[in-house]
Amino acid sequence: QVQLVESGGGLVQAGKSLRLSCAASGRTFSNYAMGWFRQAPGKEREFVSATTWSGDSIHYADSVKGRFAILRDYAKNTVFLQMNSLKPEDTAVYYCAAHRTIAGIHRGPDYWGQGTQVTVSS
Repeated sequence: QVQLVESGGGLVQAGKSLRLSCAASGRTFSNYAMGWFRQAPGKEREFVSATTWSGDSIHYADSVKGRFAILRDYAKNTVFLQMNSLKPEDTAVYYCAAHRTIAGIHRGPDYWGQGTQVTVSS
C-alpha cells in the first residue's frame, strides 16, 4: 500500500524551470517504479516520464525529452520531476504514480497522487 502526495506546482514564465515533488509513504516504496503524468484542460491524461526503482531504466515522452528529468531520493522516499525550458503547452495538472514495474506505469498504475497544477505563461 502506497500513498503519494505531489507538491511544487505553480505559475512560471515560459523558458523557466520548476521542480515537482512526490512524497511517498509505504514500506515497499524503494521497490516500486515511479512515474509522472499530466492532464491539460480538454485533453486526456498523458504519460510524461517513468523510472524503475533503481533508476537503470528511464522513459520520457517525446514532448519532454531534453527538457525534463525524473529523479529519486531514496532516503526521503521522494520522486522529483525537474522541468526546464518550460513551454505554455506544458500547462496541466501533474500527477505522480507508482507501480511494481515500469510496464505497469504505462498500463495503468496501482497508485496515484492528488495532482499539482503547473501553469506556464507566455
